[in-house]
Amino acid sequence: MALIVQKFGGSSVADRERIFHVARIVAGTFNEGHRVVVVVSAQGDTTDELLEKAGRISTHPAVRELDMLLATGEQISIALLCMALGELGVRAVSLTGWQAGFRTDRLHTRARIRRLDTERICSELDKNQVVVVAGFQGLDSCEDITTLGRGGSDTSAAALACALGAQRCCIYTDVDGVYTADPRIVPMAHKLEQISFDEMLELAGVGAQVLHGRSVEMARRWGVPLEVLSSIQPGSGTLVTEVCSMEGMQIKSVAVQKNVSVLSVAAAQRSLQPLLAVLSAQAVPVKQVLQCGAGEQQLQAQLLLEDAAAQQAKAALEARFDVLQLQKLEVREDVAFLSLVGSGLGEDAGALPQLLAALSDIGQYPDLITAGEVRISVLIDRSAAAEAVRSVHVAFFENDNENNTV
Repeated sequence: MALIVQKFGGSSVADRERIFHVARIVAGTFNEGHRVVVVVSAQGDTTDELLEKAGRISTHPAVRELDMLLATGEQISIALLCMALGELGVRAVSLTGWQAGFRTDRLHTRARIRRLDTERICSELDKNQVVVVAGFQGLDSCEDITTLGRGGSDTSAAALACALGAQRCCIYTDVDGVYTADPRIVPMAHKLEQISFDEMLELAGVGAQVLHGRSVEMARRWGVPLEVLSSIQPGSGTLVTEVCSMEGMQIKSVAVQKNVSVLSVAAAQRSLQPLLAVLSAQAVPVKQVLQCGAGEQQLQAQLLLEDAAAQQAKAALEARFDVLQLQKLEVREDVAFLSLVGSGLGEDAGALPQLLAALSDIGQYPDLITAGEVRISVLIDRSAAAEAVRSVHVAFFENDNENNTV
């Protein structure tokens, strides 16, 4: 008898029919003799609708009250799913994030888990019933409700799997696995049977929206395999684990992130640290930094940020323009960040030329390139993003290439 954590996203529980479909999946696992903990997101577009409601009241709502509001979405889902399980003859109990033992820091709307007390969950499991937990939420040290930010339910599920010592953590979504590219862009993309934690972390960080990076990092740290499955179509998915593969190039996927901007900075001083300290104080996350010294006492750098953070970063630096000895601040928003991900990329001399050749075929000549052990990323025109993904996919996955072992 295994302990299995199952997570279902908002589209999986969007209406009555889908809730009962999820209930049948959960009931099937439970009736096989397994102990089951389920994590559920808010139904469909509920979170967006709640944000819209808040916006009608206040253009800048207090983040504490925003968390109080947003947490209600998941509570609706867990109660309805337990009712559906009851109709199928399966005993189930719903728990909010704080009832399930999630304790977080005090950073509202993007809190991080600090402690997870599983005593209540274990007690309920011992009563031979399914435990259904509200994802995305917890309680801080002041007993205030917090939410975990984008992808928070994935993070809740991974945390529970780690804390409970689960044998599996199954992430059910509206896709049936991780693909060599977004199948909505590349119809020829094919599903991967396995992908490593490191590769999945890179994909999550560069635009692939199948899993949230925090959940992958947590599962990797505790050695809990994640499985990405479809809640709609039965069948196997993609296993995310510590893959021990043969030596050689194993390119897994090409992804593109379109909601990014580049902030170009020039300053009459050498160090980037004071600039980054200003952005850190404003909680502005920087995704990538390319620093190019123009001289012994000058700085030139390009900072890659999400669109929503770019103007915030520019405003924060402009406010200290003279103190930081800045000479130039420019934001470029018409860009996309295309990445090739796979083990062995850092050792392969031919991957980058092949990538650049595929991009030049469509008239794209990147002016920013970053490379690591499992990822090569380039900056391209946003308007060419879909075409670029298709061209790179053809070069690496659809042409005969003995290195592209997937």
